[in-house]
Amino acid sequence: MDKLLITGGQRLSGSLRISGAKNSALKLLAGVLLTEEPVTLGNVPHLHDVTTMIELLGCLGADVVIDEKLRVEVTASQLRSVRAPYELVKTMRASFVVLGPLLARCGSAEVSLPGGCAIGARPVDQHLKGLTALGADIEVIDGYVHARVDGRLKGAEVTFDMVTVGGTENVLMAACLADGQTVIHNAAREPEIVDLAEFLIAMGADITGQGTFTIVVNGVERLHGCSYSVMPDRVETGTYLIAAAATGGSIRVQGAAPETLSVVLDKLRESGAQIAIHDDVIELDMHGRRPIAVDIETAPYPGFPTDMQAQYLAMNAIADGTSRIHETIFENRFMHVQEINRLGANIEIEGGSTAVVHGVAQLKAAPVMATDLRASFSLVVAALVASGTTLIDRIYHIDRGYETIEEKLQLLGADVRRVR
Repeated sequence: MDKLLITGGQRLSGSLRISGAKNSALKLLAGVLLTEEPVTLGNVPHLHDVTTMIELLGCLGADVVIDEKLRVEVTASQLRSVRAPYELVKTMRASFVVLGPLLARCGSAEVSLPGGCAIGARPVDQHLKGLTALGADIEVIDGYVHARVDGRLKGAEVTFDMVTVGGTENVLMAACLADGQTVIHNAAREPEIVDLAEFLIAMGADITGQGTFTIVVNGVERLHGCSYSVMPDRVETGTYLIAAAATGGSIRVQGAAPETLSVVLDKLRESGAQIAIHDDVIELDMHGRRPIAVDIETAPYPGFPTDMQAQYLAMNAIADGTSRIHETIFENRFMHVQEINRLGANIEIEGGSTAVVHGVAQLKAAPVMATDLRASFSLVVAALVASGTTLIDRIYHIDRGYETIEEKLQLLGADVRRVR
């Protein structure tokens, strides 16, 4: 099992190009099931989760080809199955969004209940509520969601009880082929939702309101193929900016989408970073200074992303002052705290949803273990500022969401290597 060896103490400095967004690419790959025609996706990140989704598409009968420019072409003209098996869905929660496209196009779907990171229950009841409103007959049998519809789905008013990214995506895709108009109330507003909607529009869907709380979809009889480029990964962008700020460094990230990171950039400025933005380029310079502790509260977009909470907590661990990190999205998302404390941090958990971080001047190397995708990079941030060499175990979590991590960190001057 791969591990990372990181010798801390180096300020990150240099330029970095951002990869395509994992959280968008996975949903776009599910969306190709809505058409029989070939779909070509560019800027797809080469990650373990993407490989899993491609494997799932192949299991369903889609033909997937990666060309010489690393574009992914999918032709789902002859699906031989509507069953997404436990063996694949258990490893990656995002694969559950094949439910909506399969149901809308084929009239039936059998999808295993999802797995993924162990960061809370994250039920799929809102997904099922939305699809039921569109006319689906749904049963959960032996850990599988069995969904059926007689003929086409029917447009309907769908009101989510809570903001749900995955639920919005499943219903949005299903509604594209429904008969009539669907109005999704209390929809998620994440940039990845907008990217999915723009992709579906490129395939011939009739969608308005993406990026707001109300999305309107006028169903069409069929969608066609298209070529589309995945949006930049805002989580990867924010993660490397935070890592550079923690080390007192200065970096330039290219191919970013600054407009999707406003709240994170504001927090970094509060932490003492000088930030300049030029089109798709973000420049950050800490001028060698220690970060200033700032409070964080996660919230649905456009609030502070839960997927960057762990990384910011790691930076606050060596910041000047005391901060409070309040997690409002997922329970059980402070599993990284114990590991960061092993490096000499002073972090306390209050009530399960708040971490009180007392910044210390220095962390010290120790063996640590990654527990989930984003938490794993918080250990990288902590290791980059710790004195000595830190060994991070179970980094397969990192490989699920960060492309060529050691190569990108080495480009920025970090002393990091992958070992077995």
